[in-house]
Amino acid sequence: MTGWEILAIAIAAIGGYFLGSIPFGLVLTRLAGLGDIREIGSKNIGATNVLRTGRKDLAAATLILDAAKAGIAALIFTALLGPVPGLVAGGAAFLGHCFPVWLKFKGGKGVATFYGVLFAVAWPVGVLAAITWIGMALVARFSSLSALLAAALAPLIAWLFDRPGVAILCLFLAALIFWRHRANIQRLIDGTEPRIGAKAT
Repeated sequence: MTGWEILAIAIAAIGGYFLGSIPFGLVLTRLAGLGDIREIGSKNIGATNVLRTGRKDLAAATLILDAAKAGIAALIFTALLGPVPGLVAGGAAFLGHCFPVWLKFKGGKGVATFYGVLFAVAWPVGVLAAITWIGMALVARFSSLSALLAAALAPLIAWLFDRPGVAILCLFLAALIFWRHRANIQRLIDGTEPRIGAKAT
């Protein structure tokens, strides 16, 4: 790897991280006068917890913006620096969302940013992963379970599409998604995980 390639990857990682670290869920709910989203429900800044405020419009906007910031990071750095820096930027945006410096590294769980990356770097993989999420959500009504299943299958889907670089990125992202959802996994086991659309108490 040349010095320029290393520099390109470093630039992509930094740029992707800062794009991904914008906490749209927190910003939108505060602008709407709903206070700090980190003080209700799961205390998460993502779209699922925003939905627990009862504001479907804000939840949808959070979902779209959290996905878009990762997808835009991947697309920008792919166009400027090439496919590998683009993958790095997408992965870094995911890390920025999960561990934003502005919020003392306490961010979201990364599901929307995960899809944003996939649709940007390999849209067929993103479509199939999204179909997996939707199918499980319709059957089980658990956002976390749907996300975990889609994340687990995404590396295999990418590999079947002959996208080894995307498959490696998906493995990395899936591992982090499972780590970020460890409390959800325990609640699923205990039977206490809230279903999609349940309001915060």
